[in-house]
Amino acid sequence: MLDIRVEDGNVFLAGVFDASQVVTAEEVFEKLTDSTVIDFSKLEYISSAGLSVLLRTQKKLSERGGELTLRNLSSHISDVFRFAGFDLIFKIE
Repeated sequence: MLDIRVEDGNVFLAGVFDASQVVTAEEVFEKLTDSTVIDFSKLEYISSAGLSVLLRTQKKLSERGGELTLRNLSSHISDVFRFAGFDLIFKIE
């Protein structure tokens, strides 16, 4: 189960972000129009489907001059981004 909370322009993810959660996540991410911080501190797992949602959002925002900034990635999730080459696409803090 994925919990997504938007607070003060930041998005907080908790739980598991997999294919079963894509529709729910897209409802939130499609509404983003400006640069946004995504907090991963309580995210346990992200699948390729979750990565795809983030990648589409990054592309949409970059076309408008914005970006996603990813924060507080666990070492496991950080490795996933690095192995996929997404550390070159996203700003990771």
